[in-house]
Amino acid sequence: MDYKSAGVDVEAGRAFVQRIKSSVEATHRPEVIGGLGGFGGMMRLPAGLRQPLLVSGTDGVGTKLELAQDHHAHHNVGIDLVAMCVNDVITSGAQPLFFLDYMATGALSPEAMAEVVEGIADGCRQSGCSLLGGETAEMPGFYPAGRYDLAGFCVAVVEESELIDGRQVQTGDAVIGVASSGVHSNGFSLVRRVLEQAAADRSTRYGPDQRPLIDDLLRPTQLYASLVLQLLSSNVAIHAMAHITGGGLPENLPRCLPEGCRAQVNPSSWAPPSLFDWLQHAGDIPERALWHTFNLGVGFCLVVPEDQTNLAIETCRAQQLQAWPIGSIVKGNPEDGVIGLPD
Repeated sequence: MDYKSAGVDVEAGRAFVQRIKSSVEATHRPEVIGGLGGFGGMMRLPAGLRQPLLVSGTDGVGTKLELAQDHHAHHNVGIDLVAMCVNDVITSGAQPLFFLDYMATGALSPEAMAEVVEGIADGCRQSGCSLLGGETAEMPGFYPAGRYDLAGFCVAVVEESELIDGRQVQTGDAVIGVASSGVHSNGFSLVRRVLEQAAADRSTRYGPDQRPLIDDLLRPTQLYASLVLQLLSSNVAIHAMAHITGGGLPENLPRCLPEGCRAQVNPSSWAPPSLFDWLQHAGDIPERALWHTFNLGVGFCLVVPEDQTNLAIETCRAQQLQAWPIGSIVKGNPEDGVIGLPD
């Protein structure tokens, strides 16, 4: 017996590392020290920071992975993995510095794993952060053959005096919704049940223009790092930001607000994509469950002074992202929920 007969192919692992090397190194910022293959990734902090704060986040892709693996969308879930972490840390105004990934599989499929890492590298390049390292664990007998799981870790940096933590939010501020690219990476346990109930497959189309359902469900999560950087460089006074993930607007928007402030949202201020209509009707999903599970077309929120609403929206559109004024900040407490949405 040897390691290969037990289910772990060390040679395939070495070949995999060689294949992904150029994709990983293409993400490296000037602050990166060393290359791929060491026991730890190293990186200097950007020059010129007086009181740097490190901001970290970790996440996965959830059960979207099952649908993605069934339909070979490996590159897409690599981008999803980056987005789920990066979109969280940028809500503090932080600049993403580096990303680490962890992949666990029953049996290494070099082609699929390389596509995942290339997707991760793509997401890192779009977000301006370095893919500093990662780990691939081959675990035969623990994961089914041909299946893998992912986890990601992101570290960002912000000057302490420029930290965005909601303390500047005040009544009268505007809430701006920035468009999602679709379902993103939350709610897929429900999505998969709906697909099963509707007997939907690769051939299923939906909506007035008969779009391919599976392709739209597997569209990668929108990355918002470059948008936030552009907003800050355009001198938009961002008071708070929220990444709209599991729990939707009702549960995520209050997370960025201080005591004494509550969000009021007008659901008719934007039109949710028809993909969510299909899910609701195919799964007979109650309105409250729909709002508390999906982003319904708003993937990110900005809280800005009311007189900067137009500038913020114009900046979003210059970044090829739709945005709408969807509400305002009123007196109240964030834990009381969002006014205008199902509790």
